[in-house]
Amino acid sequence: MNSAPRSIEEYLRQLRAALAGADPALVQDALYDAEEYLRAELAAHPGKSEGDVLELIATTYGAPEEVAAAYRDNEAKVNAALRQPVPRAAQSRGAIRRFFSIYSDARAYTSLFYMLLTLATGIAYFVFVVTGLSLSAGFAVLIIGLPFFIVFIGIARVLALGEGRLLEAISGERMPRRPVHPGPKANFFKRIVEMLSDVRTWTTLAYLVVMLPLGIVYFTIAVAGIALGGGLIAAPFATVAHHLGWMTQQDVSIHPAWLALPVTLPLLVGLGLLVLTALMYLARAIGRFQVGLARTLLVKPGT
Repeated sequence: MNSAPRSIEEYLRQLRAALAGADPALVQDALYDAEEYLRAELAAHPGKSEGDVLELIATTYGAPEEVAAAYRDNEAKVNAALRQPVPRAAQSRGAIRRFFSIYSDARAYTSLFYMLLTLATGIAYFVFVVTGLSLSAGFAVLIIGLPFFIVFIGIARVLALGEGRLLEAISGERMPRRPVHPGPKANFFKRIVEMLSDVRTWTTLAYLVVMLPLGIVYFTIAVAGIALGGGLIAAPFATVAHHLGWMTQQDVSIHPAWLALPVTLPLLVGLGLLVLTALMYLARAIGRFQVGLARTLLVKPGT
């Protein structure tokens, strides 16, 4: 049993220890909420010491162990409510039905949408970081250099937080809902030193920069897969329609006679379905990979 904390730092240390083994995103949120509340209460009682304020609010906010237990219980309830139901007959399905069951997985569709979206977000992130770093370096000799850099890093962290929430909505994996608390008010230059020495500052910028090449790869895979799979499925039907006179030569550009053979149509349709199904599996895997990358660069370094 830990002794009652007599400072905010001690309270946060005990809370972090009580949350050992929990999701790093949950730990970050819990620490932010606790520090925000405790520092607000300390500011509201300027005539009292930290120890006296912590003792005063012990019955309202709770001891570190109680707060940690409450966060764990709430997280378990939320995860249970959001968990996708598993069909009872899923294990009894045949191999083919299990293979094509990817089409009933909403996460595959949202991950595919994310792959198409990342080209735009990757360009925006890359331009923001390159421009921000360039201007920060250029303004470094001016009085506005340091304030500009602080604002730039602050916006970068907000973008990273938004990216995390987007990934959580797409994949269902827990991501931070709160930023890292800046801590007690410090003088301007101390805050600059802390920002430069915080590994999260640089891993956040690295994540935003790497999203451009990843976005190009993701977008290319998604568009090529959709075009190839959809084309293989549509080509035989378009050729049949052309030979029946339902479509003119201007409507279909590829219509060799062998595409209209009875044996060709099911083969091409099957191949097209196979390509699209593989794309869905790949999209879901990419979504999981992206969550892992985000948790590594945006969450773990500062937890």
